[in-house]
Amino acid sequence: MKIKWALLTVIFTIITVLTGCEPLMVLDPKGPQAKTQADDIMLSILIMSFIVIVVFGLLIYMLVKFRASKQSKDYEPPHIEGNPIVETICVGVPILIVIFLSIMSVKSNYEVEATPKGYENQKPLVIYASSSNWKWHFSYPEENIETVNYVYIPTDRPIEFKLYSYGPITSFWIPQLGGQKYAMSDMITTLHLAADVSGEFMGRNANFSGKGFAENTFNVKAMTEAKFDEWVKDVKKTAKPLTEKKFNELLKPGHVGQSTYNGTHLEFSPAPEGEHAGHHHGSSKSNDNKDHHQMSNDSHNESEHNH
Repeated sequence: MKIKWALLTVIFTIITVLTGCEPLMVLDPKGPQAKTQADDIMLSILIMSFIVIVVFGLLIYMLVKFRASKQSKDYEPPHIEGNPIVETICVGVPILIVIFLSIMSVKSNYEVEATPKGYENQKPLVIYASSSNWKWHFSYPEENIETVNYVYIPTDRPIEFKLYSYGPITSFWIPQLGGQKYAMSDMITTLHLAADVSGEFMGRNANFSGKGFAENTFNVKAMTEAKFDEWVKDVKKTAKPLTEKKFNELLKPGHVGQSTYNGTHLEFSPAPEGEHAGHHHGSSKSNDNKDHHQMSNDSHNESEHNH
């Protein structure tokens, strides 16, 4: 009786706690990429739950059917060879499950890496999202504005985030719009997202990057295209220009609030793409000077050797 009441208490407590929980953000998608991932998660949970129920059902059946009985002490159970049907099921079913989950994962990976479904014929809004210790900088090159620790995006339009870092490797993540992707210092990674509905969402760095990692978050606000255009016009009228001096101050380790600027840091601190990609971020002119200097040194060394 005590065991029965203890089990009932545990079940009641679990139900009470779960009813007070808000839905997980990854299971509350607001865009096509996030919905694809949420569907995969739920399907995986259902498959695993089915496996657990079947295994525990078989365990209970075995314990009951083959429990110890009152046999004589000299009783010997009959010798039974392996059952090919049972062995085929035990080996074949897990293989089929793994194959199914693998195909599902590969298919969904291709979907979330491409332009969101239904937005293939639309021009994406390009936003350069760069991280520094411990803040996020969002540059809108076409609109020529920049924000810090918050980003506004239009709904029903593909968004193309160009990710990179001015410090350690970080991970850009907006759970209700899509999965996370790394931002690194010497290359650009592209993340395709879209918001189907207006609203405010939470974004964060999902990769540990030092003591300020916990507060390395940003706010995302999705709005209609008309309201987004109004916001851009308002920023151009009221925001202060972003200077190189101010940007260098923002790059210093620490936390800052939200801020908005006219112009972007891409003008004086380009993103690591094109001629600025890789470990050598110098201009082509400086590289030509280096090559010329190297050729001069080589010629000088050769003449000394001949002499």
